[in-house]
Amino acid sequence: MVLLLSVILLAGTAAAIGLFYYLFSIPEPEGMSIAYWPQVFTDSFSAWTTYEDGKLSIEQIGLDRLDEYGLWIQFLDESGQEIFSRNKPAGYPEKYSASELIALRASEYKNGYTVFAGSLNNTDKSDEICSYVIGFPYHIGKYMLHYNGSRVARLSPAARIIFVSALGILIASVLIYGFWLSGKLSGITDGIKNISLRTYHPLTEQGMFHEICHALNKMHQEIQHADQISAETEMKRREWIANITHDLKTPLSPIKGYAELLADTCPDEETVHEYGSIILKNINHTERLINDLKLTYQLDSDSMPFHPKEVQMARTVRSWLIDLINDPSFSDRDLSFESRHAELTAVIDPELLRRAITNLVMNALVHNSSDTKVSVTLDADNQDGILLSIRDNGKGFSEQEQSRLFERYYRGTNTKEKPEGSGLGLAIANQIVALHGGRILVKSQPGEGTEFIIHIPFQH
Repeated sequence: MVLLLSVILLAGTAAAIGLFYYLFSIPEPEGMSIAYWPQVFTDSFSAWTTYEDGKLSIEQIGLDRLDEYGLWIQFLDESGQEIFSRNKPAGYPEKYSASELIALRASEYKNGYTVFAGSLNNTDKSDEICSYVIGFPYHIGKYMLHYNGSRVARLSPAARIIFVSALGILIASVLIYGFWLSGKLSGITDGIKNISLRTYHPLTEQGMFHEICHALNKMHQEIQHADQISAETEMKRREWIANITHDLKTPLSPIKGYAELLADTCPDEETVHEYGSIILKNINHTERLINDLKLTYQLDSDSMPFHPKEVQMARTVRSWLIDLINDPSFSDRDLSFESRHAELTAVIDPELLRRAITNLVMNALVHNSSDTKVSVTLDADNQDGILLSIRDNGKGFSEQEQSRLFERYYRGTNTKEKPEGSGLGLAIANQIVALHGGRILVKSQPGEGTEFIIHIPFQH
């Protein structure tokens, strides 16, 4: 950073020097010259001339220089009458008065030339003066500054001291600022590095870099939050893998055991029927677990086929519940259905929504006691959509459990006695309802039961 500031300082100095030459220099055949070069050339031109007995003599080198530089010259005697000229453009007189000659010394750029005047004495008669004017094709300003020389001479040492001191202070300030800025940027650089290493400490949000510090602190918070979510997701994934592994082993064990009995012995027909029923039951359970896994993957990857159509809801939901109650496992359970609108229709995917409703009802039947009453009620929501309530008077859920019911892989405390589920049923139901543009609400109190309220718009 100090090097950068030094480079900037040098670049500024070079720019100042360049600006000086841009303002106070002019081009000439040999390159760039300081703007007072025309006056110096005019004063020096007398070295190539002699004026003796009223006769003017000019060396060839002087004439060559005039031609080479594109200049013109005009010589005048002491009365102002022209006695010689070279390259003089039209428009300039052949005779000048004394006042006109004096005015030429302060004249401005005119007719494409700036005119400078000089003089030389007669070699024999010092009182005879020959004047000359030279025209330069440059726009040159003529200004004279008058000052008290004695005071300037006294101020010169002090001015040098002040200048050197100011320059030293400037350089010291640049170095101090450079080290300070380098330290700040180093802290920000270390902060960026520490974020990736998860060793970041929040920076103080003040000063000229407060926006950058705020952005880094915010990034750190977001990364911490993302890390926390990732850790929680990984923990849930591990729990789910452990659960699903256990759940798959549970039905496979009796399948294997009873299959070995059938292979090793020759039981009677009744025993074969009993063993086959047990094997079939566990195979069905295994199949449900696998189907839940497949459905979860399809919903997550948006590859689930979705075929909505208009259906009569009361008739459709009633048929789903009848199929469920015809299952021998639930034939003796108290399951009721009521529709408050006989002709209520909605646009749904029947197969998907059946899976969602069945999951919710089976959750109430499986994880509560056999005397639990489950009631399903169909209603309309102010002509905006359908409301489907699934209520039971079972064990209920605590507030903490309710907040996690629709989390994938989560199993409430009610499932410990009957761990047949995959931990995906409620999550799948929630995703299916969301796919229909709806939502599920939960109302529950421990010991008083649970109500799931499904809202689905009539047309999505």
